[in-house]
Amino acid sequence: MDPNRKGESRTGQLRTEGWYRGSPRRSPADRDLGNAVITPRDGEDMHPKVEKRTPHRPAHAIGVALTMLALLGAASGWTAEETTELAKKSQNPIADLISVPFQSNFNFGVGPKNVTQYLLNVQPVIPFKLTSEWNLITRTVLPIINQPSPADGIQSAFGLGDLNPSFFLSPAKPDALIWGVGPTFTLPTATDTSLGSGKWSLGPTAVALAIQGPWVFGALANQQWSFAGDSDRRSVSQLLVQPFLNYNFRDGWYLTSSPIITANWMADSGNKWTVPLGGGFGKVGLPVNTQLQAFYNVEKPHDAADWTLRFQLQFLLPK
Repeated sequence: MDPNRKGESRTGQLRTEGWYRGSPRRSPADRDLGNAVITPRDGEDMHPKVEKRTPHRPAHAIGVALTMLALLGAASGWTAEETTELAKKSQNPIADLISVPFQSNFNFGVGPKNVTQYLLNVQPVIPFKLTSEWNLITRTVLPIINQPSPADGIQSAFGLGDLNPSFFLSPAKPDALIWGVGPTFTLPTATDTSLGSGKWSLGPTAVALAIQGPWVFGALANQQWSFAGDSDRRSVSQLLVQPFLNYNFRDGWYLTSSPIITANWMADSGNKWTVPLGGGFGKVGLPVNTQLQAFYNVEKPHDAADWTLRFQLQFLLPK
């Protein structure tokens, strides 16, 4: 699907776990939505000899996240049953519910210096009623990245990453299996070459889930290929799979796990996959769903993050 040449180098989620995954010359198109690998600019060496540095300690980030979780999730004017139902709805990626998640990802242990990259994903979800039978749900991801220098000779960067809108056509009155399908796109909106792929990409996306008692479980997946953009940047072929599993208690508390698994098919062997394991907990209380998760990368590109702390505030606007 992509006419561009494979062998050309390109600079470049991000998405550190491997925002941009793959070889040392990979780009942000090799990214997932929650982690980032640093891609050097042309002429920069990703593996110079550097002094061993102590990794940034995440205690402060964890403390701030726990405090926000306690404060924002403490109160709710709804009954326990209403809050539990709202929690289940907020865990459905294609629910008939307007929401604006702000997902903070602290990616620890990036590059030879073991730096910490910060990635904020702003992810508005807006449903539209097409007919009495069908809804169209739009999900857009706008990454904002603070990328410290991962090695001597590589500059730090701060700015916007590539914009990723997705569109799901979904039944307005689903059965036991809730599903949606449609296209997803990546637009080269990055404000720095190390923060984006420099390519226009598109591909299919789909989500399927079920709600059974206190359980909400399913998966979201997409595959994108580049079709235009900077001819000096490497072509994009990227798979993303995000399984999710939630167990809901009364009063809006829940346990959750939603790792983001990615495969950069253009990367060298051994640098294609990022596979995180982990999970966390959350609390829903109108108008905010607060959530804290931690993930360790059991499989990752060489210079990707060792682990990620994810803290999310999801603002809910029920109809």
